[in-house]
Amino acid sequence: MVDILDRLEKNAGGPIGMYQKFSHGYFSFPKLEGEIGPRMKFRGKEVLNWSLNNYLGLANHPEVRETDAKAAAKYGMAAPMGARMMSGQTKYHEELERQLAEFVGKEDAFLLNFGYQGMVSIIDCLLTPRDVVVYDAEAHACIIDGLRMHKGKRFVFAHNDMESLHKQLIHAEKVADENNGGVLVITEGVFGMKGDLGKLDEIVAMKKEFSFRLLVDDAHGFGTMGPGGRGTAAHFGVVDGVDVLFNTFAKSMAGIGAFVSSHKWLIDYLRYNMRSQLYAKSLPMPMVMGALKRLDLIRKHPEYQEKLWTITRALQNGFRERGFNIGVTNSPVTPVFLKGDLNEATNLVVDLRENHGLFCSMVVYPVIPKGELILRIIPTAAHTLEDVAFTLDCFSSIREKLTSGYYQKPMPNMSDMEWERVHGKEKVSLDL
Repeated sequence: MVDILDRLEKNAGGPIGMYQKFSHGYFSFPKLEGEIGPRMKFRGKEVLNWSLNNYLGLANHPEVRETDAKAAAKYGMAAPMGARMMSGQTKYHEELERQLAEFVGKEDAFLLNFGYQGMVSIIDCLLTPRDVVVYDAEAHACIIDGLRMHKGKRFVFAHNDMESLHKQLIHAEKVADENNGGVLVITEGVFGMKGDLGKLDEIVAMKKEFSFRLLVDDAHGFGTMGPGGRGTAAHFGVVDGVDVLFNTFAKSMAGIGAFVSSHKWLIDYLRYNMRSQLYAKSLPMPMVMGALKRLDLIRKHPEYQEKLWTITRALQNGFRERGFNIGVTNSPVTPVFLKGDLNEATNLVVDLRENHGLFCSMVVYPVIPKGELILRIIPTAAHTLEDVAFTLDCFSSIREKLTSGYYQKPMPNMSDMEWERVHGKEKVSLDL
């Protein structure tokens, strides 16, 4: 017999957590301080920050801050008290749902306390063991975790590969027919790591040949894509072809919460059957009032989305002109692909933060294959063209150093004490 806690302790934190002694506080769980925006403080130094999904710059909008503060003063964080079905319903929750549904072009919407939890619960609520799911290979973790709860068959298609999807739909329909079940296809509007768009128009067109329903996670598309920021389905003109649409407040809305939208009858079904919401306290009033204000600003100020795309195009065109590989992104998400081992990656990021004053997210193995490195840049409407020019120069500098082998050894301008504070006790090369 195995002691559960002994096993967990020996596992050293799992595939990512095993590096926590090396990375905690600097590469993972870093502390960004100060007002949310392009300029924040990291370990006492001001850095140009490209690591927040504050796409439209609403996090510190004066009207947003004022609304948040007034709602908190008036209602506190406890109201309404209880789950919505029991005692947590208000006219403001209903009004927010009505406005959100109208904005994205659906009949009705249902508020969710959290995006991750909400997607897991949506998938669980929609499916029976007789049903078959076909999903994109690069679907977000919330989709994967939702599918782990599914007791029926599931098939994965190669990322954004419509030929692969076609083949899997043939298998899925056969299995569904045998089990007297249905088929659900799940994909994303904007893929958050590489920034490419899900091929929603081509997937919807496949409904002419196959019988399936479509669930789309458009967390990164809401506010950034389509006319007025109405999302990726609106961008492709296939809102009616997306049966269930999921969006979060954690990106463009700069808040907490999410919503799902669809036919009114289906939203009513979710209201009465989504266990993550039935047994959870209602979204607090300050978050609801704040979301209403944020949505109002998005509707009234299309220039926020336009500014975001001005910065995005300048940044992405600049990277391409300088020969950087940013993949196939066609959204604001901007990944810069480089080659290097973990030791080089960490040295590079330390150089960016300590010597160039630039902060962005680093993605390495085991999230991506060994020897590869992604620096993910998230442009916002709050950034400036001067920020873009500075960043491009910084990246040209670090690429030259990476190519020359500069990052294969400990950073020469860092003292032993500083190295210990950032990396741990010893100057060692980590070979994964």
